[in-house]
Amino acid sequence: MTVAVVDIGTNTILLLVARLRPDGTLVPIRHEQRIPRLGQGVDSRGALHAESIQRAVEVLREYRSLIEPWGVERTVLCGTSAVRDASNRAEFIDRVKEATGFTVEVLSGEEEALWTYRGAVSGVPGITRGTVIDIGGGSTEISVGDRTVLRAKVSLNIGSVRLTERFLRHDPPLPREIAEAREAVTRELAATRDFPFGGSIAIAVAGTATTLSLLAQGLKAFDIRAVTNSPLSYDTVEHLFRTLRQMPSAMIREMSEVMEGRADIITAGAMILREVMRHSGFDEVVVSERGVRYGLALRELQRSRSPGVVSEKPAPG
Repeated sequence: MTVAVVDIGTNTILLLVARLRPDGTLVPIRHEQRIPRLGQGVDSRGALHAESIQRAVEVLREYRSLIEPWGVERTVLCGTSAVRDASNRAEFIDRVKEATGFTVEVLSGEEEALWTYRGAVSGVPGITRGTVIDIGGGSTEISVGDRTVLRAKVSLNIGSVRLTERFLRHDPPLPREIAEAREAVTRELAATRDFPFGGSIAIAVAGTATTLSLLAQGLKAFDIRAVTNSPLSYDTVEHLFRTLRQMPSAMIREMSEVMEGRADIITAGAMILREVMRHSGFDEVVVSERGVRYGLALRELQRSRSPGVVSEKPAPG
């Protein structure tokens, strides 16, 4: 079965076209990323801006043309933090349907955490227990579990765009803005106080983690082979955060072409990852390009085998 999954995030819109083998193996055949920043200003206004909606719709029109040649049997579009938080999300969903024919499925924070976990662990060979950290533009999902069964999951109302818009108003941010942002992250992380992090491998997914990995490796362009399962230590994250916080976004943009669309929010993303690692006791994370798109692709295989199965529940405890 060939599937296409589009992840409509606060900052990015990501496309995955993949083949699913009968044994459950997922074989990616096309990746795409665009950065329309759909969720710009959602945190303050509570609604998607008309210009942001138009940018996102144009990306989805493009993706429709990219998907067509692959003979895709199922196409899934998921909206995450920005879409679920917006008071006018119905307007956005209607615009997408009218322009592309696609139906947007809005994931709850817990659903996003679940399918991100499933996608992330599918790409790390031999893992028996994992903690998945998904830092998005509007929210951060943290999930702990075994190979396929979740033990705990939470969606936190912090993300690189949201944190930047709320606190980091100067470029570069002032020390008091950094302190206020860190306090906000710490408050949110209290929700994971009883999470069973011990004995798990930490996997960091999404744009913040992959961008920091590329910076740590000194790469000027995105290289999926260099990113996939690359290690990122706490000391490296700390060093990158301290470096980035002192730089204006124009200078950050010059560090690598992957900074386009991220230069003004990567400092907040690095802060969140640093605080999550500190709070959870991880000295290192494994960086993965896999996330909710991959989990939803695996969900479609599950549905094709067992019609009517739409979700999973975490194990108790």
